[in-house]
Amino acid sequence: MSQPPDIGHRAYIARIVQKIAEPAQAILGYQELVVEEVREAGPTDALPDLERVLCAAHQLNLLIKRILDIGVADVKGSPILDVKLRHDLRTPMNAILGYSEMVIEDFTDTLSERVTTDILKIVQESRILLEQIDGKHDLFSADVYETPKDDVDITIAAEVARTIAARTSTLPEETGRILVVDDTASNRDLLARRLGREGHAVIVAASGKEALRILETQECDIVLADILMPDMNGIELLGRLKSDDRMREIRVIMISGLNEAHAVIRCIEAGAEDYLQKPIDPVLLQARIAASLERSRWRERERHYLAQIEVEKQRADKLLHAILPRQVVKRLAEGEEVIADRIEMATIIFADIVNFTEFAARTPAVALVNMLGNLFTRFDELADRFGVEKIKTIGDAYMAAAGLPDPRPDHAFAAIAFGRALLAETARETDPASALRLRIGIHTGPVIAGLIGRKRFVYDVWGHTVNVASRMESCCIPGHIQISQSTFDAVGGSVADARQEVMDIRGIGKFTTYLLSH
Repeated sequence: MSQPPDIGHRAYIARIVQKIAEPAQAILGYQELVVEEVREAGPTDALPDLERVLCAAHQLNLLIKRILDIGVADVKGSPILDVKLRHDLRTPMNAILGYSEMVIEDFTDTLSERVTTDILKIVQESRILLEQIDGKHDLFSADVYETPKDDVDITIAAEVARTIAARTSTLPEETGRILVVDDTASNRDLLARRLGREGHAVIVAASGKEALRILETQECDIVLADILMPDMNGIELLGRLKSDDRMREIRVIMISGLNEAHAVIRCIEAGAEDYLQKPIDPVLLQARIAASLERSRWRERERHYLAQIEVEKQRADKLLHAILPRQVVKRLAEGEEVIADRIEMATIIFADIVNFTEFAARTPAVALVNMLGNLFTRFDELADRFGVEKIKTIGDAYMAAAGLPDPRPDHAFAAIAFGRALLAETARETDPASALRLRIGIHTGPVIAGLIGRKRFVYDVWGHTVNVASRMESCCIPGHIQISQSTFDAVGGSVADARQEVMDIRGIGKFTTYLLSH
C-alpha cells in the first residue's frame, strides 16, 4: 500500500499541531482534578472561579479539536489556523490564566499543597501553550507547504514518513475463517466479498443468535460483530462468547457506527480484540484482522508449547516418583530445600541373594540384568502392597524400611510380613539352575532419613539401626529371616516360629536374635 506523496509534510503538520493539543489536554486534566479535590475538601468559596477555569479548558480543547480536524488532513493552499481561530484560542487561554492566578492569590492560605501545585502546573502549561501559539512555527500562514523551520520536528516527521514507507507487503498474509455478524444484508455482503478477495474463508450471520448456532458446529478464528442488532446486540454476543469455555479464545472485533467512548470501553472490558467505527476503512480492517490472526496463531503455538511442557513435566514427575517417596516429592514441590527427618522408631530390612556371585559367573550379562531387574520389580510391587518404602538396591542386595517417611505404629509387623513375601517370591522359581535364595535381616530403632545430592537425588537412611539390620542379614541362614530383640519386642513376641539365638556379631558383640523361616 502506497502512502500519500505528502505524508512527510502531513506528519510535520501533525507534530506542530500536537504541540498545541498536548498542553491543552494537560490543562483540562489538571483542572478536573483541582475541582474534584476542592469540592471534597474546600475551600468552597474558590469553586466559582475554578469552575470558570474548567469551562474555559473545555472550550479550549474543543477549539484544538477543530484545529486537528482542519489542519492535519487539509489540502494544499488552505490555512491551518485563520485569524479568527487564533483569537478564539486566546479567549479561553486568558480566562484560564486570569482566574487561576486569582485563585492562587485569594486562597493561598486555605488551598491544600497538592491543589496549589496543580494550579501552578495549569498556569505553567497555559504559558507553554501561548508560546506555541505565538512562537516561531507559523501555523497561521496561508501557505502550509512553506519550508519547515524546526529541525527537530523535521527529523521526527521524516522518521515517521520513512517508517510508514518501509511497510513491506512481501511477507505472507495470514488467512483465516471469519464470521461476519450484521443484521444489514448489504453490510454482510460487502464485508464477505472484501474479506474473500483477501483469501479469508467467510461465514455470515444475520443475528447474534444465528452466530451462536454457527459457532456451535463450526470453528472460526475471528468474529466481526456489529453492535446495533435487534435480537441480541453485539456486546451481548461478545459476553456470551467470552463466557463459553469452548469459544472464549475466538478473537472478536466490534464494528459499529456508534461513536461513543463508553461503548468502546465496554467492549474492550468485555474482551473485544478491537473496535472499528463505520464506515470501515478497508486498509485498517485488513491490518486489524492480520494482527488478530497473528495473535491467534501465537496463542495456538503457546498452547502447543504449554502442552509439550506439561507432558515433559508429567514424565519428570513420574521419574521423580519412581526414585523418591511420594511425600518427599511433595515436599520438594512445595519448595523445601533441605529434607532431613529424625524418625524415632522404624524398621529396616536388608535382603541379599546368597548365591548370586556363582550365578552371575555362568549367566550372560543381558540375561543377568533382565533377571535381576524382573526380581527387583516384583520386590517393588510387594513393597507397595505391604506399605514398605524401598530405599535402594546395592548390587544384589535390596534395602527397604517400614515406618518412614510417614510413621506407622505397625512398622515391625509390616517389615516381617514383607520379608516373608520376599522369601516366597524367590521360592516360586522352578528351574533349579536359576533358583535364587535370600537371607533377610531386620532391626527396629531410631534412624535419620533425608534427601542427599543435587545432580542425582537419593533418599537414604542412616544410623546404628541401619548397621544392625545389615549385620542381621549377613549373619542369617539362607532361606530365613533374622530379626533383632527390638523387632521381636515391637511385635510383642507374637512371632510363633521364632527361634531365639545369642550371637557374637562383629562390631556389636553379644546380641540376642530370632530366626524366622518362611
